[in-house]
Amino acid sequence: MRDKHHHRPPRRAFEASAERPTLLFGIHAVEAALGNPKRAIRALHLTDNAEHRLKEVLAARQLAHIRVQPKDLDRRLGADTVHQGALLETELLSEPTLAELADGAAGRPLIVLDQVTDPHNAGAILRSAAVFGCAGVIMTRRNSPPLDGALAKSASGALEHVPVALVQNLARAIAELKELDFIVLGLDGEAPGLLEATPWPDRSALVLGAEGKGLRQLTRESCDQLCRIATDGAIASLNVSNAAAVALHVAAMRRLGLMGPAS
Repeated sequence: MRDKHHHRPPRRAFEASAERPTLLFGIHAVEAALGNPKRAIRALHLTDNAEHRLKEVLAARQLAHIRVQPKDLDRRLGADTVHQGALLETELLSEPTLAELADGAAGRPLIVLDQVTDPHNAGAILRSAAVFGCAGVIMTRRNSPPLDGALAKSASGALEHVPVALVQNLARAIAELKELDFIVLGLDGEAPGLLEATPWPDRSALVLGAEGKGLRQLTRESCDQLCRIATDGAIASLNVSNAAAVALHVAAMRRLGLMGPAS
């Protein structure tokens, strides 16, 4: 089913981010960005060691760069930042609409994050999304980390492979997904049903809540079904990024025919 938003032109992600530079650091994040022709390059700062590690992608893209010392990047990014000698000044990628994510899903699930604010968790979720073939990630425009910096480092290049849509209101976004014929599953540790026993339709979206708080009440009520990951140990709960990895693996196994039908 199509809606009136289908032909809406893509917006620039994190519109307010024009006030701050978009910075990617770390070898994997920078290498993936340099290999993405859709990623605009403003300036590239590399130490000698990073230049050596990135020599192939630098040659392929014919890019000049600024040679720096590690202490130069420490001063700019902070002494505790693990930049690995690579810093890219860039622009955010164009943001897809929900209808565009739906059109490109091709049987792969979407991930919806309900105010997951920690950039390391969000980045790790993006990395798992890239590994297990997720069609896209949906985040709230507020109460979500920016799509660069620590998130990009934790995503290890996944930002270049997994489209991210930012929405003003998560409940409305879930309603729009339903209009696009998606079944929306909420991951909740207290749910009676098991994720492993839940059918994954061709158009499915999995909603995950913030660390500790879980899904907000309105988000839970907006889902078609709540389910939990089967556990059998002394600790019953997982970090949100680990839960996302387990759930996406289950979805991939089902999609690839490597897991029996849901009961």
